[in-house]
Amino acid sequence: MAAAVAQGLAVDHIARQSNDIRRLADFYIEIFGFEEVESPKAGPLKVMWLILPSAFTMHLIECNPTNQGSGTSPVADPADIPRGHHICFSVSNFETFVQTLKEKGIQTAHRPVQYNPTGNKKIDQVFFFDPDGNGLEVSDSTAPRWSARNGNAD
Repeated sequence: MAAAVAQGLAVDHIARQSNDIRRLADFYIEIFGFEEVESPKAGPLKVMWLILPSAFTMHLIECNPTNQGSGTSPVADPADIPRGHHICFSVSNFETFVQTLKEKGIQTAHRPVQYNPTGNKKIDQVFFFDPDGNGLEVSDSTAPRWSARNGNAD
């Protein structure tokens, strides 16, 4: 197998556009625990940077009013998110996390995935949207992970 072109690959940041970056930042801070950090000036558009200290940053960028485009998911039902654009996070308190989403009135689609050939291992996943309609997936980080390298659970 040929070596990958990218070496030392890691997620650096994820960018999301929004008409209301404060509202979107508050969602990611409250639900996932991001922290707001100093952001650079980005010309006429407002930009906010959030950091998840153990992982990566998220850049929230004000939509350009002259070029709106669509930053929302092409699907309307959380159950369809796996087939659309989305970000996946994992949490160690999956059941509590899902219950909190429900308490906040966030529509979700829960979908455990069988990931080994005999079907006796699963990873719990929940799919939902952020306030701007971007697809999100959250999985249970305590579940054994399937390793594509060796065909076994990690």
